[in-house]
Formats: sequence, structure tokens, C-alpha cells
Amino acid sequence: MADSDIWKLSACDQAERIAAGDMSAREAVGASIDRMQDRNPAMNAVVDDLSEQALAQAAKLDGRFAKSGPVGPLHGVPVTIKENIDQEGRATPNGVAGFKDLIGPADSPFVTNLKNAGAVVIGRTNTPEFSFRGTTDNPLHGRTFNPWNDWASAGGSSGGASSAVMSGMGAIAHGNDIGGSLRFPATCTGAATVKPGLGRTPAYNPSQVAERGILAQISSVQGVICREVRDVRLAMKSAIGYSPTDPWQVPMPWEGPQVEGPIKVGITRETYGFDMDPAVDQALTNAAEALKDAGYLVEEIKTPDVFEIGTEGTRTLFGETKAMMLAVMREHGSPEFNTYFDHCFDIAPPYEGDALLTAYAKRAMYVRQWLGLLAETPLVLTPFLLSPTYAHARDYEGREGAEEIMLKGFYSFAMNFMGLPAGNVPANYNDGLPVGVQIVGRRFREDLILDACEAVEARVGVMAERLFERG
Repeated sequence: MADSDIWKLSACDQAERIAAGDMSAREAVGASIDRMQDRNPAMNAVVDDLSEQALAQAAKLDGRFAKSGPVGPLHGVPVTIKENIDQEGRATPNGVAGFKDLIGPADSPFVTNLKNAGAVVIGRTNTPEFSFRGTTDNPLHGRTFNPWNDWASAGGSSGGASSAVMSGMGAIAHGNDIGGSLRFPATCTGAATVKPGLGRTPAYNPSQVAERGILAQISSVQGVICREVRDVRLAMKSAIGYSPTDPWQVPMPWEGPQVEGPIKVGITRETYGFDMDPAVDQALTNAAEALKDAGYLVEEIKTPDVFEIGTEGTRTLFGETKAMMLAVMREHGSPEFNTYFDHCFDIAPPYEGDALLTAYAKRAMYVRQWLGLLAETPLVLTPFLLSPTYAHARDYEGREGAEEIMLKGFYSFAMNFMGLPAGNVPANYNDGLPVGVQIVGRRFREDLILDACEAVEARVGVMAERLFERG
């Protein structure tokens, strides 16, 4: 492979070649930086270029390698970090112009875990204002583009992450997810991801001046977006390193006990009265057939009411947001963002007072229902979106546009509310765009979810390969 094509390699292949001495960290990082310099002006995915620091770090890693071998499983692998978690000495604006001078005093533990494994950060990626949209645009840095076409959204809030990794700017992209911010971008760009479950990965920003609301603490998780499922697995094994800064993290091994017999996968096509695009239905069929061929026992099931759970979760999160963040959002958010949030509050009215407390309590019932289902059926295949994707600024097109994402994103929001892990993988290619599906699993069984995602990927293919054929 020519040096100019090293950026195409998966994180697994890069790590393997570097560990074998067939490629240096400097070569791997340099190739991704060259690709970033070439593609980022059109994508606007990376908004803080760390090329100089990255090359210096790669050189240090090469020196360490010559003396004692790789420092960890990600030795020399180029990665990006989303601009809403702290990285020492860099701004953490969270897409808000008023926070552009908020400098991280130290690394977030997720960044520390990746660095300790040998990863090299080449840049920080874009996110919408307050990381609270299903698309990525803001007055501070502008719009991030989808690498497939300019009409489609790159997703949000980790749209910069998904656009970067799918364009070849690093092999692993950090992102996070409070309502779908790993899975919306992965679905929109054809990437692979798994939203970790509650307690799986550490989350803490040393720059924070107050604690987040309780639901934000248990719904929001840190993760990665990659071009291939195996890279998600590789990165997550390092990302789950324990940190005492996160009171919710549980130090659990990555791999759980083997499941006896053929693993049951329940599939649901329930739309709760909304229309499902035929391309999404076909994606579910493709995924189901791939899983059957891989030895899974796939059967249609009826799940607890996902629309109810997703809606209740959204109203609860909005209630907490209204109580704890709305004043700051009104002060620092753009007029367009605040109008959008008005529509969101109208679509899913925030719970307040006793109703908010009741909603927190009711969450336990929903979790109990799903844990009972997953005890018998370890994996559940669902739609993610009911349409293949959406236009870049669809959520800003009045109340109707906000509904397209907020009201119909229940298969995403429900899993955050319950703290369940959920993976996304492309399962169809339609009209020039990838179409993703979601696979939900038991607590601390992201490994099982990724096994199933790999079976789907083996049938449908790695979408980035189609993208790279276009240049």
C-alpha cells in the first residue's frame, strides 16, 4: 500500500502493522493528517487542528517503540476527540461561541484512556450548540457536511466525529450520546458504533463548575464512531478503563460469559402509527437474514412500548434541562437554536415539579420490562430512524421539521432513558446513502451487540469502502 493510502486502513490494521514494526506511528499519523488537510476544508468536521502536536507525539511513540515496543493496543493510531469534552490546554466550547475561551485544565478520563492505549489525537471535532441537535452546525464553527452528499445531515451531535472518520481523518472518532448523538451520526454517514450502557465508560469534565442533572448523568455516555465494527471493539476495550471521577462507572470486563445455544434475536418493525420508508424495512430484512445465516435464532417479537418510553424519557430530560440549563441556553444560544428548543418543548412538554419526580420513578418500570425481555432474548433488532436520513437543517424547518427528528427518534431516546447499550450498523444502501439499523442488548454486553453488528457488516459490507471509491 502506498504511503498516501495508509489513512484508508482500519484502526485494527494500523495497530497491527505498527506493533509488527511494518509501519511507524509517524507514518500512520502523518497519512491521516495529510488526508485531513485535503478533505477537511470541504467537510468542516475537525475544528481544532492538532497536527503539530500529533506529529510530535507520534515521534515520541516511535522512540518508545524502538526501546520497549508498543505502549498499548492503540499505539500510534490517529483519533479525533469531540469538542465537548476536555482535552488539556484546548477549548471545550460545546458548539457555543460564548464558551470559546473555556480551556480544559486536564484531560477527560475518556481522552486519558485512549492516550494511555497509545492513540494520537490529530484534531477536535465539531458539535451543534450545547450538543443538543440531530445535525451539526453552530455559529462558532459553521456546518459540518455529510461525506456522501451536501443535502444530507451528517447527524448530531457527533456529526463532526462521524464525518471525520468516514472521510479518513483518523481511524477512531470519539463521540458521546445522551439521546442518539453517537447513533444519529453513524446512521447518517454509514459508520458503526455502539452506545455503551450506563456505567460502562467514564465521563467527567475537569472544567465543569457544577454537576449535571441526574438524568443527564445516567443517560449520557462516551463512545466511539468508526468505519468498521472491529475498530469499535478495539477502541472500546481501552475506553472502558476505570476512573474514580465518574461515580456511575462500574469496572466490568469487556467480555461477558458465553451465551448457551443459538443466541435469540428479537426483531420489531413496530412504527407506532408512523410510516416506515421501504429502504428501512429492507435494511431490517437484510440484517435479519445476515443474523440467521450467522447462526442466530431470529424471530419477530412484541416489545414494551418503545414510543411511550422514548417520549417519557424526552419529556423527563427536557424537564431537567429546563430546570438546570435553560437560562444558560437562552443567554448563549443563537435565536435559531432557541426557537428550535421552543418547538421541542411544544412537541414533548417538559415535566416539572411532582410530575418530574414521578417520571424519574417510572423509569424503573420501563427498565424492568426491558430487562425481563432481554433475559429471554439477549438481542433486539429495531429500526433506528423510520426514514433513511434527513436534510441537513430539517430540524430548523419549524415545528414540523423538529418533529421529524424529535418525535420520530423514539427508538433512540428510549435506550438512553433506560441506560441500555445499543449498536448501529449499516444494513442497506439506498439512493446513494447508507441505511442503518439498531441492535439493543443486555447491560454490559456491548460485546454481544458488536458480534451481531459484525455479522450484518459481513453481509452488507463496509460503507466506507463505497465512499472511498468516489475519491
